[in-house]
Amino acid sequence: MLRPIPRQAHRALKLLSSRPPLARYASSAASGIHSESSPRPVSTLPNAPSTAYTTVSHPIPDPAQSVLTRRTLELAQKYILPVYARPPIAFEHGKGSWVWDYDGRKYLDFSAGIAVNALGHADEGVSEVLGSQSNKLLHTSNAFYNEPAGALASLLVTLTQREGGLGYPAGATQPVSTPGAKVFFSNSGTEANEGALKVARKVGKDRGGASKTEIVCFQQSFHGRSLGALSVTSNSKYQDPFMPLIPGVRVGKLNQYEGIEDLVNDNTCAVIVEPIQGEGGINAADIQWMRKLVQRTREVGAVIIFDEIQCGLYRTGTLWAHSAWPVECHPDIVTMAKPLANGYPVGAVLIRDVVAETMTAGTHGTTFGGSPLACAVGLHVLSRLSEPEFVSHLMEMSAFLLARLEMVAGWFPKLVGEIRGRGLIVGLGLLREGDPQRLVELARERGVLLLTAGTDCVRLVPSLNVTREEVSHAVDVIESCLGVMGKA
Repeated sequence: MLRPIPRQAHRALKLLSSRPPLARYASSAASGIHSESSPRPVSTLPNAPSTAYTTVSHPIPDPAQSVLTRRTLELAQKYILPVYARPPIAFEHGKGSWVWDYDGRKYLDFSAGIAVNALGHADEGVSEVLGSQSNKLLHTSNAFYNEPAGALASLLVTLTQREGGLGYPAGATQPVSTPGAKVFFSNSGTEANEGALKVARKVGKDRGGASKTEIVCFQQSFHGRSLGALSVTSNSKYQDPFMPLIPGVRVGKLNQYEGIEDLVNDNTCAVIVEPIQGEGGINAADIQWMRKLVQRTREVGAVIIFDEIQCGLYRTGTLWAHSAWPVECHPDIVTMAKPLANGYPVGAVLIRDVVAETMTAGTHGTTFGGSPLACAVGLHVLSRLSEPEFVSHLMEMSAFLLARLEMVAGWFPKLVGEIRGRGLIVGLGLLREGDPQRLVELARERGVLLLTAGTDCVRLVPSLNVTREEVSHAVDVIESCLGVMGKA
């Protein structure tokens, strides 16, 4: 009989070398799926776009809005800083890929909390770990050790050694233990990027002295909203109100070869880049361009940072978006956050030992990062995401989603451009100005939650255990909305 993930800390450590299938917590989406080597069923594809959802089913605001919804909105408007532009909807509970508002209306969540809820809403395994660990030990600070932190850090490193990334080749039959890597835990992706930039700045001074402090980032990037991370988020909408930002930041263009030698120079200490830009429009870095960028970064003794906060941790179908790339395209540091604990706040920085060795006691720290609770949940989530059966299911759903979207592009050539991304970080490129936001609004009025990305893209980042029926429903709604838009 398949054993569930162990709950005791000393047994959790054993999970790193002998991780059994977590059958107890398997969702309905994963039931009956086959191994990656098994034949995959051929999906039935429609022969015409859906018109089943042309009528609004979820008017916003709801004409029959409940007292509780109104009260929730009133409290938020009165007491919460108004920095979010959001529709008048308040969610009460969720399950799997679905959420319900206080008015009882059901929505298919194809945003997953902005690519966070990898296992969906109200996952039983996550809830159990939250309950059991919180009844045992919530927080101790980093003045002391705790077992879940070491166990999660070890799993992150050993998975990378086995599955590829950070200089380790993909497909190793046994984990490659050298060179080593270290982990720093934070509370968010922004904090992870801030930590990575601090490490790179210190390495730069160690290697090149006081002048080696410049940081390179790229157009359409997004690395966070704190002052340091915002300084490398090349978007005037986010940056302009808070100028001046930190000095010494140079901005390049993704996949542009020309000018790399001048962009990355002897004063550069860090280059930070997303293998797939999430907020910027689901724009993927070209492998050959990345090879050139990494090569140039190492020539000048700088640190290359891959921000995999949105594209990492199996969202592309591999542990890291760069896992399958040649090792000469790999980074020195990987930052992560979103899906690591399925919505419980946690981030992490994964660092090659040759870079990490610059950091000593007192050079960086956090009060809450790496808490027993966050790391226990992270250990549970990552253990499940890395199961071969889970990854196989994810890739089956990705293939089905991409096939459906390619048909959408063919049916609506005046509205839809390219299909971007891989795995379950997918972008639907739209040709007309304003259409991404319009499609998001129309889909929401039909009970499907989508996101925009950049200026010309709708982002599809569902839970990684999404079902075929849920993918079909989401695309049916998208097709119906595009049909409405095409008549406008």
